[in-house]
Amino acid sequence: MPQLGRPTDRRAAKPGLVRQRSRTDPLRVGIVSASVGAGHDGAAAELSRRLTADGHTVDRWDLLDLLPARAGRAASGLYHRLLEHAPWAYQRIYTGTEHAGGAGPAARALLRTAQDRVLRALPADTGAVVSTYPGASQVLGRLRLAGRLTVPAVTYLTDFSVHPLWVARGIDLHLAVHEVPAAQARALGAAEVQVCGPVTDPRFRPPRAGERAAARERFGLSPDLRYALLVAGSWGVGPVRRVAAEIRACGVAVPVVVCGHNQVLARQLAADGIEHVHGWTDDMPQLMWACDVMVQNAGGLTSLEACASGLPVVSYRCIPGHGAANAAALDEAGVAPWIRDSAGLPSALDDLMDGTAGRGHRASGLSLFPADPALGPAAAIARARRAAGHPAVSALRPERGAPGRPGAPGRRPAVRLAATFAAATAVWAGAVGTAVATGQDAPVLLRALEQRIDPDAPESAHPALVPAAEDFR
Repeated sequence: MPQLGRPTDRRAAKPGLVRQRSRTDPLRVGIVSASVGAGHDGAAAELSRRLTADGHTVDRWDLLDLLPARAGRAASGLYHRLLEHAPWAYQRIYTGTEHAGGAGPAARALLRTAQDRVLRALPADTGAVVSTYPGASQVLGRLRLAGRLTVPAVTYLTDFSVHPLWVARGIDLHLAVHEVPAAQARALGAAEVQVCGPVTDPRFRPPRAGERAAARERFGLSPDLRYALLVAGSWGVGPVRRVAAEIRACGVAVPVVVCGHNQVLARQLAADGIEHVHGWTDDMPQLMWACDVMVQNAGGLTSLEACASGLPVVSYRCIPGHGAANAAALDEAGVAPWIRDSAGLPSALDDLMDGTAGRGHRASGLSLFPADPALGPAAAIARARRAAGHPAVSALRPERGAPGRPGAPGRRPAVRLAATFAAATAVWAGAVGTAVATGQDAPVLLRALEQRIDPDAPESAHPALVPAAEDFR
């Protein structure tokens, strides 16, 4: 992911001026993602590849780098800590913002600081801007409403469920992977929504003759056993150890666990006697070919990659917030069943691996991907730009004394330090305040954020969290 002020293609015109191109020219497309987990960046990377293959020029930006003074990294770190140490608090925040219809004042203030930086980052000949992250959609939508961004702004909805933060006023087009999230986006007020299917790396496809056996040999898996691939995102969050133990105990499949970047989890699983444990791997396509079913807890890009590979997916013991919401949407769409009771896990896995349910879900998963590239997201982005009409010009007018380009020197260290502190305090206060306002005790939340609470530990180990924790077990 390029750093602030360093686009992937450096042939940029003067910053601060975004104008539209002619209908017949290849487009220059800006994609704004965020390195919060790996799913948003993964979708951005595949969109970039497809647009480039169609002859367009693509610049990619990380919203976390476009926020001032590392405030984005601080917010991402807080989100990670909540998922690891206090998942109940993240659920309260997710539910609170869902009921409120979007971000609170602190989050809006933080995102507002990125607006000038986003405009300065975009080369002058940019023809369309795409978001694969809710915060980026909020920034682009406000710029469109203010008339400062005069080219189409498109949101690619990476998840199967749509939180209100995804739907920003001012966005011209929302692209959804299925009709279920498309309907959710429309219900939240999205102006225009199109179903275009998922974006997954082309390496994710059903195995050809001999590839499954070769994949099993590569990963040291027996040709005679059945394997359940257990994934928990790039951060390896959720009750992974508990689920791995349950899969092993039920006896219908051998667990194969991918821990992402969570090396502590990998060591714990090895100590638990789980034989097949992997960290971050770039060879997920072959690992999926080697397994018979995938158990997931977040419903993100990895679930869609499994669908593209013809691997049946089941949701189980999902992380709070978007994990549970995605599981419900995948279940509603008939793509992946959501197992909510441990008693139903053995029969569900068995039927997905060898029964009629598995065949049906494989077909449903593969049907997500349109055979005609003209129906895909890259073509939809190009059509949105060409439908925008005649060129219009918008000049960025930075505040007096602001640097002329993102990342340029000009602010004194003391000012930058103050900005960092203010932004981090605002985000922290917003998270704590939301959780307290929705009924949790503030000291309990603070203790949860200051010290690790093991999601696999017995509930008696942290009795103050039992009522909320039971929702996700």
